[in-house]
Amino acid sequence: MGLQWTIMAVAVAVEAVLSLLLTLPSPKLLKERLNAVVSLLLHPTAGVVPFAVFELIDLYWKKEHWLMCTSEVCNSGERDRYEKSIYKAQRNLILCVSACLLYW
Repeated sequence: MGLQWTIMAVAVAVEAVLSLLLTLPSPKLLKERLNAVVSLLLHPTAGVVPFAVFELIDLYWKKEHWLMCTSEVCNSGERDRYEKSIYKAQRNLILCVSACLLYW
């Protein structure tokens, strides 16, 4: 499960660097060549968007089927694991949304 999020994080990092390179002021000739290189790099990474959408659907399904640990029956270990899974899901949600927005 961790490999898919690592791939998503790398894709988001690459998209962020490319968008930063495109927004920096530079001479016109360099800007045109950089734009051509970035467009060539972004075409193969179009698969990131469907992958991110699939992961968003997976996160939604997991959210709907989470075991709730709000009662006093839960011990501290179960409560910690529940909170950790919430934080990981929020991080992954931000990662998927940023992948879609940066590619757009």
